[in-house]
Amino acid sequence: MTFFSEIIFHEGKKREKQNCYYKSSLGRIKMADKNVIQLTDVSKLYQMGEVSFTALDKVSLCISKGEFVAVMGPSGSGKSTLLNMITGIDRPTKGEVTVTGHAVHDMSENRLATWRGEHMGIIFQFFQLLPALSLLHNVMLPMDFARKYTPQQRSQRAMRLLEDVGLADHAYKLPGMVSGGEQQRAAIARAMANDPPLIVADEPTGNLDSNTTEKIFELFHILVEQDKTMLMVTHDVELAQQVPRVMEIRDGRITKDDSII
Repeated sequence: MTFFSEIIFHEGKKREKQNCYYKSSLGRIKMADKNVIQLTDVSKLYQMGEVSFTALDKVSLCISKGEFVAVMGPSGSGKSTLLNMITGIDRPTKGEVTVTGHAVHDMSENRLATWRGEHMGIIFQFFQLLPALSLLHNVMLPMDFARKYTPQQRSQRAMRLLEDVGLADHAYKLPGMVSGGEQQRAAIARAMANDPPLIVADEPTGNLDSNTTEKIFELFHILVEQDKTMLMVTHDVELAQQVPRVMEIRDGRITKDDSII
């Protein structure tokens, strides 16, 4: 057993609160310093005319600092809604969402934008790099918005992050001048720009070949070993098998969690 959730629902009854544990990417069992993600009885209902659709149904989970978690499930299962709850893109109909110690479900839109820039890095399937900006300036953008560093520090940090992902020689190239794998590595560097404790990746290797996928995945493991928390949505079964904890979601409910008995 690698994880005791803060709140687990079993046969409709709430258990006592327990500590969170997790397995590192090297297989070591660690006790969490604190929960990075805590969902408590979260439901999301969408109203379409007179018909309501339940995208999430009383989901409770706990993800710890330094944990690497993969989320799997068929289309329409609730994966995207779950990510939207955690990133603050959408709000729950019922329940509580606490991420990096902040009550996401209670934040204003302005506060959410600031919090997201400081506490979260997001990696998209289609990279989402601005095509008119160099890789260096794409990586600098989150720092510009957050105003976390001086202009000189932003440039230096962006270059160091590009070095970390092997792209220093391409720093002044536009995204269209490099390969898809290189664009994704630049997107990872951008996600790390403000040194966030949480990285959320939405199908990050869906458009990459197997060799590039392996290199990107190695970068993810490095981030986790640096005590970052990694939450990755993927359809790649082989990739998910390399992640210490895998959750499966179907019909808005978590139907499998490798860490729970």
